[in-house]
Amino acid sequence: MTVERCLVQAIHKPWGRSDLGPWYTGHADGSPIGEVWFQRTDAAAERPALLLKLLFTDAPLSIQVHPDDAYARSMGSPNGKTEAWYVLAAVPDARVALGLKTECDALHLRASIEDGSIEELIQWRTVTKGDVVLVPAGTVHAIGAGLVIAEVQQNSDTTFRLFDYGRGRPLDVERAVAVANPGPANAQVASIELTDARTLLVRTASFSIEHVSLPPHSTWLCSAQSEAWVLVLSGTAVFGVMDLSIGSAVFIDDDDARILVGPDGMQCLLSYVGGMPSPSLLCESHRDEESLSLDRQLEALT
Repeated sequence: MTVERCLVQAIHKPWGRSDLGPWYTGHADGSPIGEVWFQRTDAAAERPALLLKLLFTDAPLSIQVHPDDAYARSMGSPNGKTEAWYVLAAVPDARVALGLKTECDALHLRASIEDGSIEELIQWRTVTKGDVVLVPAGTVHAIGAGLVIAEVQQNSDTTFRLFDYGRGRPLDVERAVAVANPGPANAQVASIELTDARTLLVRTASFSIEHVSLPPHSTWLCSAQSEAWVLVLSGTAVFGVMDLSIGSAVFIDDDDARILVGPDGMQCLLSYVGGMPSPSLLCESHRDEESLSLDRQLEALT
C-alpha cells in the first residue's frame, strides 16, 4: 500500500534546455536538461510498470523506434516500449513525427538510415498545447524543437536510433529495421468523456491516460487497486497529506487518498496500468449520479 510524492531526476541531453519553469525549478547550473523522470522514493521498491517523465526540447531528438514486448524479451529485457505524449507547451509550428509517409521495404528503410534521408521519409505534423500522440512500439518517430511534453510509457529505456543529426551518438540500424513498422502510423484514437471531470485520452493494453479537471474547493477520493500516477498540470490540491501544485507528481498503488482541491481547481494527468478505467479510481465524495454515468461509459468500452 503506497501513496508517495515522486522523486525527480533531471537527465542531461544535447537537445535539452536550461529553462524548465514552471514545471521544474531544481535546475541551477544552466546545462541542458532534456528529461525529468518521476521515480519511486524507495530505490529498492518493486520496479513500476510505467515511467512518467517530462521532455524539454530546444533541438530535435533523434529519429528512433522502440521494440515491442516480444522483441524486447528476446533481448533479455522485461518489456518493450509503447509511449504516449501530452503536449504541455509548444512554440508556433512545433512538430513531431509519427510513422513514414509511404510503405517501404527493409532495403529502402536501411538505405534511408545510412544516407540520412530518413528525415525526409518520416511523417511530420504540427502540434499545439493539449495535443495527445500515441506512439505504439515499432512506430518510427521523432520530436522536434520548442516543445514541453509529458510522456507516459512502459518502463523501458530501449531505444534504437535511426538518425541523430550528426551528434556522434551510435545508431542501431539492424535492430531498428528489425522492429520498425515500415509504413504510415496507425490512426490516433479519439478521446472519450467519461464524466464531467474525467476524459480518457489514451487506452492501450499496457496503460491508460486520463485528463482530469477538478473544480475549486471540491473533495475527491482516489482509490487505486494497482499502480497509478498523477501529474499536476495546473491549480493546487492536498493529496492525502501532500500539497500539490504544477509539476508535482504522485505515485499510488493499492491504496486510497483524499483530494482536497484548492481555490483555482486542479487539472492533472492520471495514468494507470491496463486499459480499463475504474469508477472508483477517482470519484467525488458525493457522486452517485457521476458513478452511474461512468459505469455506462465503461459498459460501452467493453
